[in-house]
Amino acid sequence: MELIESLRRDHKWSARRIHHLLGLGHELHLRAVGRWLARRGISRLRDLTPAGDDLRRPPRRIRAAWPGHMVHLDVKKVGKIPDGGGWRAHGRGSTAAKVTKHGPGAKVDYTYLHSAVDGFSRLAYTEALDDERATTTIGFFCRARAFFAAHGITRLHRVVTDNGANYRARNFTRCVEALAGRHQRIRPYTPRHNGKVERYNRLLADEVIYARPYTSEQARRNAIGVWVNHFNNHRPHTVCGDKPPASRVPTRANNVMPSYS
Repeated sequence: MELIESLRRDHKWSARRIHHLLGLGHELHLRAVGRWLARRGISRLRDLTPAGDDLRRPPRRIRAAWPGHMVHLDVKKVGKIPDGGGWRAHGRGSTAAKVTKHGPGAKVDYTYLHSAVDGFSRLAYTEALDDERATTTIGFFCRARAFFAAHGITRLHRVVTDNGANYRARNFTRCVEALAGRHQRIRPYTPRHNGKVERYNRLLADEVIYARPYTSEQARRNAIGVWVNHFNNHRPHTVCGDKPPASRVPTRANNVMPSYS
């Protein structure tokens, strides 16, 4: 392996050429050479300088220093569940599913899950609302701020969002600057910069939204509320030392429901 790395750095040889040289008297596969180069971060020539040194910068992690340092906001749009359940409850293409989708007065409607996640503790707050307009987002942010204050996070230093129309609105920016310190929008088409709330949305989808069929939209909203409480007070998190996010906030709420999962 040291010879493979030396040939790549010193001579800029491709994986195929290295395989041709070293594979003559050894059982060495071309894909093994390519995987080794990728593991070392030198699979692309643009990652190497003419002298063979690394050009790739180490990843810079976005870390919050204290509770409230960075609060990440995002909206997840999901289809509303008709009364009686949709195709997930009755089966795709079934008669009951077609009636709920194409029956008299039926229309496709959506639920907008507004979420706020504290970057330090991972404490989360989620509401299921009917739209993602700026006025709705402002109301959600004010309630999220009150939720964090109840857990001892009284100062929000930076609010991180994507570039959605509701977050670009001047009224929302004024609200954030009045109630918090700074509003920061991430680079366009770079959701990883808001990765903490994006990962939270993925867990929300995997463990609640699509975990089982629901017979109504209200049933799913109730399940989301129970899961968010479980996430904050019972579910272990790696960054919290395998403890729930509530263990890293200044004040623990005293109205926590028990977890039966």
